[in-house]
Amino acid sequence: QVQLVESGGGLVQAGGSLRLSCAASGRTFSSYGMGWFRQAPGKEREFVAGINWSGGSTYYSESVKGRFTISRDNAKNTVYLQMSSLKAEDSAVYFCAIASTGRGARNAGFGSWGQGTQVTVSS
Repeated sequence: QVQLVESGGGLVQAGGSLRLSCAASGRTFSSYGMGWFRQAPGKEREFVAGINWSGGSTYYSESVKGRFTISRDNAKNTVYLQMSSLKAEDSAVYFCAIASTGRGARNAGFGSWGQGTQVTVSS
């Protein structure tokens, strides 16, 4: 059983930056892809970014490409999401998830979600 704990959310002004972290335990972290998803009120959960087991491949939704950066530190069992140039439409609960494979693309079979961290961007 894997446990995922997100942190780093908060309130930020439009144009600002935040860095989310997700600490994993209970599974060999370095063997699996990781991803970040988000869910705004009244909307479905959507893929934001993913990273493969080694960190050598990253994937982004079109809405965040060029503004967000996903990275991982396998020595610390942690995945990060650096968010810059934030917009009001980025406001959501952000979740990290671990894939069932070493891939990080949106169809990598993500499951085992964290509890989420709220990001609110004021305009």
